[in-house]
Amino acid sequence: MMVPERERGIMRVLLVEDDGAIVRTLSELLADEGFSVVTEATQDGACGRLAAESFDIALLDVTLAQGNGFAVCAAAREVAPDMPVIFLTASDDEYSTVAGLDMGAVDYIAKPFRARELVSRMRGALRRASPADNVLTVGDVRLDVSSGAVTRGGAEVFLSALEYRLLLYFLQHKGKLVTREMLRDAIWDSAGEYVSDNALNVYIKRLREKVEADPSDPQIIVTVRGLGYKVGA
Repeated sequence: MMVPERERGIMRVLLVEDDGAIVRTLSELLADEGFSVVTEATQDGACGRLAAESFDIALLDVTLAQGNGFAVCAAAREVAPDMPVIFLTASDDEYSTVAGLDMGAVDYIAKPFRARELVSRMRGALRRASPADNVLTVGDVRLDVSSGAVTRGGAEVFLSALEYRLLLYFLQHKGKLVTREMLRDAIWDSAGEYVSDNALNVYIKRLREKVEADPSDPQIIVTVRGLGYKVGA
């Protein structure tokens, strides 16, 4: 069973850009940063995507070989009025910048741009769009979905990618029974390989050692004997 990307805390990005080099560079960077990227090179293709699929944020080039980013922004405002839109504009194109902001874009970034700066602005836009949904807590453990930061008692906790996925899944299902099958599916989707029962035991043990005050008497990730686990309050 595949776990939906949104349920796994993966933000979906619609990148509308007809410069192949920019598409490749941004797609690789955003994938490395944990985003799921869908690309379109034309106005019609982008509008079709928006009508058929849900996205968390859109990056729109103003000038396209077919159509323009303004029309795509208008379509986005109709189907997803709260979704952040960031325009990619030429550095000296003041008109496009002003027009894009007037249409409801939350930000713009001039080409050529620094990729890391773009990622930072994206995360900021996502936090502002739904701040409450981006922070998950249980006890003194806090997970910020936008930044990927995990803290316990205010101190940063360093997790592996699989430990992070496990904790995220637990927090997204706080107060609910989580079976081992559900956990294996969640990890398998992110790891790309099958996770055995023994491996799952190891991951949960390591995670408890990092987030529990007393791993031998867990109060956050509580075992429900014979059924699975439940995240305590």
